[in-house]
Amino acid sequence: MNDTIVAIATAMGIGAISIIRVSGKQAISTVNSVFKGKDLTQVDSHTVHYGHILDQGKIMDEVLVSVMRAPKTFTTEDTVEINTHGGIAVTQKVLEIIIRAGARLAEPGEFTKRAFLNGRIDLLEAESVMDMIQAKSEKALELSMNALSGRVSLKIKNIRQKIKELLAAIEVNIDFPEYKDNLEITNQDIKYNIKEIEEEIHRLIEESKDGTRIKDGIQTLIIGKPNVGKSTLLNQLLEEEKAIVTNIPGTTRDIIEGTIQVGGVLLNIMDTAGIRETEDLVEKMGVEKSLKWIEKSDLILLVLDNTKPISKEELELIDKIKTKNHILIMNKVDINPALNKVDKEEMIYISAEKGTGISEIKKKIKELFSLEKLESKDLNYLTNARGIALLKECLSSILDIKEAIHQNLPIDMVEIDLKNIWNKLGEITGETYDEELLDQLFSQFCIGK
Repeated sequence: MNDTIVAIATAMGIGAISIIRVSGKQAISTVNSVFKGKDLTQVDSHTVHYGHILDQGKIMDEVLVSVMRAPKTFTTEDTVEINTHGGIAVTQKVLEIIIRAGARLAEPGEFTKRAFLNGRIDLLEAESVMDMIQAKSEKALELSMNALSGRVSLKIKNIRQKIKELLAAIEVNIDFPEYKDNLEITNQDIKYNIKEIEEEIHRLIEESKDGTRIKDGIQTLIIGKPNVGKSTLLNQLLEEEKAIVTNIPGTTRDIIEGTIQVGGVLLNIMDTAGIRETEDLVEKMGVEKSLKWIEKSDLILLVLDNTKPISKEELELIDKIKTKNHILIMNKVDINPALNKVDKEEMIYISAEKGTGISEIKKKIKELFSLEKLESKDLNYLTNARGIALLKECLSSILDIKEAIHQNLPIDMVEIDLKNIWNKLGEITGETYDEELLDQLFSQFCIGK
């Protein structure tokens, strides 16, 4: 934390400009030692200066240098950003010059890690930085922006504050029982308070399901027997010829993927090998993979063929997916519209070849996942697996508290589990952490961020 770090902050390649970021106590003097122009050590904060980067007295590049003094920077340290001409060779050369001048190449995520360690952002906000970079939809971007603004952290901190106040009252009762004007805290008082805390944590976990779908998308699987029109349906949903379509059963032998947006949320769609008994080794492997993906998927689109009666195998598939979010789709209604008019859980009738019925499928997806309701919601959700897992651990500790109260155990025994919940919530926002966790988290960031 006492050294000065440097990294290229823009993607490598040919472009108009590249940005090299420098942060640390010696950031300004380090850059100034290789800069020909104004004396950067004397300029005002948050100003931009024209000049040249020198390599042993020789001009290497014409640049604009932004100087930002602590603490009003992302890392809260002195920060310099050098705008060089875009290009791999010149950017790498300027980076090399800054390193030779005394800076160290930053590790992945080290700028954001310093922002966290210096109290500029909390751990949830730090994680949202990478979510913002990886956002693939406007809603995912809004979700990460809300987390970066601290709105999600505030929910966690409010619950933590309630526990802190409860712990303080318990401590006073235990340590100073002689003070009669103190309000006595009993197990029944804790039972009432813990119910409110449990409801808030449970609500956060439930809301996180919507958040995870917005962030990661809805894993959607198209299944059915061979030649029912799965690949044609995939192409219609994606509005491109992604999958090869023939009238030969077994054409699709492996997973074919694509993504679309429905209601502002990504659908990660996979077209699978037709499910049937087969002696073809490659096709058989594809069928086995299709069946395994059923359990992993958020949504199943089961496609049936309207030119043939529903088979025993298809009825078994319908039964297999009944506990999952699913849509039953009867295809080829343009060929024989009367054969399979069955009232099977609001079957959607389509012609994948002609593109009819596709809008009904998208409408049904919106209904299944309440995507239209998300339009009017404030997207302040916890979305990272680490935080959600910690919330679930908190719920487990609440069950222990309830059991302790039921057995009428001493209040100081109940206090242990309360402290555990308080600490777990602190781990979510980074108020309590260990170095190994931080190293693992920030190693997933790109260099320069």
